[in-house]
Amino acid sequence: MKVHQLFLGVCVVALGACATLDQRPKEQQVQERAQARWDLLLKGDVMGAYEYSSPGTKAVMSQEQFAGSIRLGFWKAVKVEKVVCESETACDAQLLVDYEFRGSPIRTPAKETWVKEGSTWWYLRK
Repeated sequence: MKVHQLFLGVCVVALGACATLDQRPKEQQVQERAQARWDLLLKGDVMGAYEYSSPGTKAVMSQEQFAGSIRLGFWKAVKVEKVVCESETACDAQLLVDYEFRGSPIRTPAKETWVKEGSTWWYLRK
């Protein structure tokens, strides 16, 4: 009976691992993560946005340093318009950023890089 329980446990773990592999196109994965990161910044959740940073970025920039580099309230809206992937592990998210400058609304394009490490896409701060 113990062998059956062990086998069942292994099957459950294996199925769970398969379920966590994201089969969606990489462009869609990056677009959703990039938009989620910006949505957090727009709400003022700097620490939540920091969690989207690549492991390399986190190795050289602490949460406190990241928070100190963010100007909360500057951006009014950000929309990820398109994602272009140059390889299996690197994509550029093309953004439209709305902000206010000297009382005038401004909309400008921007680009950010996302890299894949393991099975997850991460924001690469340059």
